[in-house]
Amino acid sequence: MHRELRSHIINLLNADTRLDGRKLTEYRKPIELEHSVIKTAEGSARVKIGETDVIVGVKLDVGEPYPDTPDEGTIIVGAELLPLSNPEFELGPPGIQAIELARVVDRGIRESKALDFKKLCIAKGEKIWMVIIDICPINDAGNLFDAASIAALAALKNTRYPGFNGEKVDYKNKTDKKLQLEKLPIAVTVIKIGDKFIVDPDTEEEKVVDARLTVSSMEDGTLCAMQKGGDYPLTVEDISKMIDIGIEKAKELRGYL
Repeated sequence: MHRELRSHIINLLNADTRLDGRKLTEYRKPIELEHSVIKTAEGSARVKIGETDVIVGVKLDVGEPYPDTPDEGTIIVGAELLPLSNPEFELGPPGIQAIELARVVDRGIRESKALDFKKLCIAKGEKIWMVIIDICPINDAGNLFDAASIAALAALKNTRYPGFNGEKVDYKNKTDKKLQLEKLPIAVTVIKIGDKFIVDPDTEEEKVVDARLTVSSMEDGTLCAMQKGGDYPLTVEDISKMIDIGIEKAKELRGYL
């Protein structure tokens, strides 16, 4: 089945079109972003790209710093892929897909220094803020990486600190102090099928991917993180083309934030 689907998709790509009629580097529409969708979270956002629908919630908790970074807070990213969003997902501990999704989102935020971890320090060597980012797809119609990355940034942008008296966190009372985002790294996942490159794959296209590269970049086009996936290798020329596409499309997505 996948062999026939792959052949059909490649024939379409060679004609500069796709299953749904889009151009090769065209995102599905509409792209929608909604803030503050979870009232019990310190920050949250919902992003829709076409029929792909992802919610991200942010919780702030107080913990102890790592011994090697006594004056820095941290982030913890987790993803839960429920059968609700895709019948191929199974209940239970996070699988490889969930772990990779969380890792891609984590890496873009962490490596870009989007958050200044030193500003998350409450008392050196004793207490820090831990920024817990939970990703929950509502409908997986393809390209969870980009949707989750945008939703995570949007959720962080509207995160407010809960009350804290030095000992206990008061989650019922949010303060006016917002979590400060230093930078906005945008992730774009570029897909290689045959010798063609596309963005924003739907679920059918994801079944026949040769390789993918998630490219996170800053406002000025500076690279801050990359993660490769798929079973096939990429040449230096492939990577160069995929980076160019990723940086260019990031400019488009950045407008939604």
